[in-house]
Amino acid sequence: MTRVTRVMSYNIRFGGVGKEGELASVIKAVGPDVVLFQEATHPAVIAHLADVAGYPYYGSRRGQSTGFMSRLPVASHTWHLPRGARHPFLELEMAGPELRLFALHLSAWFSKWSERRRHMEIRALLEGIKQHQEGFHLLLGDFNALAPGELLDVAHFPQWIRAMVWLSGRDIARDTIQEMLNAKYADLWRRFNPDDPGYTFPTWNPHVRLDYAFVPMAYADRVKSFEIVRAPDVVKTASDHHPILITVD
Repeated sequence: MTRVTRVMSYNIRFGGVGKEGELASVIKAVGPDVVLFQEATHPAVIAHLADVAGYPYYGSRRGQSTGFMSRLPVASHTWHLPRGARHPFLELEMAGPELRLFALHLSAWFSKWSERRRHMEIRALLEGIKQHQEGFHLLLGDFNALAPGELLDVAHFPQWIRAMVWLSGRDIARDTIQEMLNAKYADLWRRFNPDDPGYTFPTWNPHVRLDYAFVPMAYADRVKSFEIVRAPDVVKTASDHHPILITVD
């Protein structure tokens, strides 16, 4: 018997403070089995969302970014902070289906210096989870990075970001996502949508893809769909990121 699990990744901006009702509306409308958060810096917000949306298992830590809610039993959850990383990544092992999830939030800003740091962070994360790389698992979250070959249109960015890009040589390196590809992970959005840019940020004028999901290439067929959550309409004001939703069998 096939069991389908729906996993959402959602950057909730500033911890979701003041946006609890809107965030709950988005989550209830989509109805994922598991939600992985970034910027979940206020545990009271996550506890409230879990209560309102009906998720008996949840966790977050004050001042840290990654957190979760789940309708499925959770065998374990652990935060790891690789050397040099800004935010801990979250390892979530589900008790029922064979499913291990890693939620991450890499350093922000568009410049060659921030990309160098993100590259260091993702290499440290991959080194830290190498014991799992022969098995099925998903890495999801806000990578704050551009994929190889994708266009960076700075016209929509604030002037200070355009200045950072200009100082970086008028473009940004793609080392972080390339590291994932070199490690034999499938970029799931590209697998299902080779021609769609997949913009997830910002919700009021999407023009850059920051939110990704990866799976080892050997298990790519177990992922059945990937969508960017663009409805209900409240998603446009609940946060500055569109959530992403992955269906796994």
